[in-house]
Amino acid sequence: MRLRATVCRLWGAWLAVVLAGPFAVDAASAAVLKATLITPADDPRMERTRTERAYLGHPGGPLAEGVEVGLDEARFELDAAGAEVALATVPATSLDAARAAAVAAEKAGAAVLLTDLPADWTLAVADAVKLPVLNLSDASDRLRQKDCRARLFHLIPSERMRSDALAQALVSRKWSKVLLLVGGSPQDAMRAATVQASIKRYGLQVVASKPFKLSADPRERDLANPLLLTAGNSYDAVWVVDSDGEFARTLPYRTVLPRPVVGDGGLVALAWHAQFERYGAPQVSRRFTKVARRPMTAQDWAAWMAGKTLAAAAIGAPKGPNAAWAQAIAKGTLDGSKGTNLSFRAWDGQLRQPMLLSDGQGVISQAPAEGMLHPRDVLDTLGADAPEKLCPIAR
Repeated sequence: MRLRATVCRLWGAWLAVVLAGPFAVDAASAAVLKATLITPADDPRMERTRTERAYLGHPGGPLAEGVEVGLDEARFELDAAGAEVALATVPATSLDAARAAAVAAEKAGAAVLLTDLPADWTLAVADAVKLPVLNLSDASDRLRQKDCRARLFHLIPSERMRSDALAQALVSRKWSKVLLLVGGSPQDAMRAATVQASIKRYGLQVVASKPFKLSADPRERDLANPLLLTAGNSYDAVWVVDSDGEFARTLPYRTVLPRPVVGDGGLVALAWHAQFERYGAPQVSRRFTKVARRPMTAQDWAAWMAGKTLAAAAIGAPKGPNAAWAQAIAKGTLDGSKGTNLSFRAWDGQLRQPMLLSDGQGVISQAPAEGMLHPRDVLDTLGADAPEKLCPIAR
């Protein structure tokens, strides 16, 4: 019996070494990678009336849940490497509060910051600290272009990536004539300019661009009438830019000509959809739904990838220091259950990735579209490429 117990102990010790493999590290010497997620304290995106309607491309719940799922999935590898990640969540009521939270987190020993914040708040956080900042939810192109930062990384696809994905889909189907409908908000105007850039990049034609306006004033009812807006032109597709989402969701099947709707309604380009059925995606979505009790959205996927990014950095450099973790984030590759390795672009910090095109019921196709070519990486046909030099700083 004593011999059997000794053999069992030796077997257990050997098995632990084999499983740990190259990640075996003295647990006592490992450092804890501390990360802080900064979120809005009173987030209008989380209003019940909005989350219940589940607008395509909009968040469905708090992103901390996605980060936690990503870290939990990496728990075995973290334990084997003797590494540890500690996540804290801090709500912020204003831009100044977000900046103060970032400074406090850095002083408390945080090595990485995560943000689920508007663009201006994200910039304030990135400028206040000397840490890597992972942007989980803001798709603004200016964060990747004129307002890019050396230590700012983006897990959510940019607006340019979304519009490029849709433009590729239209080109692949030979739907070259586009009727563009644009909302009245400043955000819609900026996003419409991005759409125009993608349309030009892929040789499509805008036959007309028309504004729409949702209003409770009976005198302005016709400004959001789909029949009036889509009459008088010949087009292959209607591209709607509606950051709010309410008009876009009602547009399909209400156009004068029987044509597809793309953009913020109809066919939408997303980082993720819960009905994606390839590359282990169903298992990812189910694990998330089990924890959060809701479908996994694009923002949740970005948060999940943030958890995987933190875990990969901690495993790659269990002893730290912060500089080693920052280097591991910038240079590492990740598996996002999209069929290819993902990595951050050196010129703007954007995570290169395939896009999913969805009608809300399932995934219709993926981008880059079949046949797209690029001298280095076909994923760089989505979003601003290096030769465009839209990020003015050296990263």
